[in-house]
Amino acid sequence: MFNPVVFVSLGPGEADLITIKGLKHLQSAQLIYCPATTLPNNKVTSRGSAILSELGIEASKIDLFQVPMSKNRELALQAYREITHRIIQKHQEGLRIAVTVEGDAGFYSSVHYIMDELRERHIPVSQIAGIPAFIACEATAGIHLVKQEEQLQVIPGVIAFESLLKEIREGKVLVIMKTSQCETVIKQVMRELPDHTFHYFENVGVKEKEFYTTDHRQILERAFPYFSLLIIRP
Repeated sequence: MFNPVVFVSLGPGEADLITIKGLKHLQSAQLIYCPATTLPNNKVTSRGSAILSELGIEASKIDLFQVPMSKNRELALQAYREITHRIIQKHQEGLRIAVTVEGDAGFYSSVHYIMDELRERHIPVSQIAGIPAFIACEATAGIHLVKQEEQLQVIPGVIAFESLLKEIREGKVLVIMKTSQCETVIKQVMRELPDHTFHYFENVGVKEKEFYTTDHRQILERAFPYFSLLIIRP
C-alpha cells in the first residue's frame, strides 16, 4: 500500500515555528517538493527551502518547483499541473513524499490545486497543520487578536473602500492578507480614520526582513510588498 503524499505546513517563516509532527515527517520523507520563484534578475528564491536548510534537512532530497509570480493564473496553474505529474510518477515508485507549504496548508494556500488533482486521481493525501501568518503577527505585536464575543474576519486582499470602512465601524476584528492588492484602499481608509490603530506587518518570521509598526505615517509612506499583512482591531 502506497504512503500518502503529506503536505507539511512550515509556518510563517521562522524555522522554530514548525510543529514537531511536521519536522518528523520532513526528516522521514525520501523526497520533498518545495516551491520556488525566479526573480527578474534570474535569481531563484525559496522561503521554504531556506527553512528546510535551517532545520537541517538534507538538500539532496529537496526538489524545487517553480511557481510563477504573475497575475496570469494560467501560468501558475500550469506549474501546479506539471509538479502534480512529477509527484504522481514518484509516488508510483513507492517513495515517501512531502510537499512543503508556507503558513498552513489549508489556509489560503494555492497548493490546494495539487491536493485536489491528486485526490481526483485517487492518490491519498494528508495535511500537517501549521501556524498561519496572522497568528505569528499577533504574537509579534503582543496583542490579543479576538476577545470574548468579538468577530474575526479574514479578507484576502480584495475589498472596496466603502466595505472596509463599514467592517471597521461595525467593530469587527479584521485581518487583511496580501495587502499589496488593496494598498490604495487601505491607505484611503487610514486617512479617513486617523485616530484608529492599524497593525501593519511585513515578512514576519523572516530574519532581518521582519517589520512591524502602528505608525500611520510609516505605513502610508511604504509600498506594500507581497508578504505583508494588516490587523485592525476595534
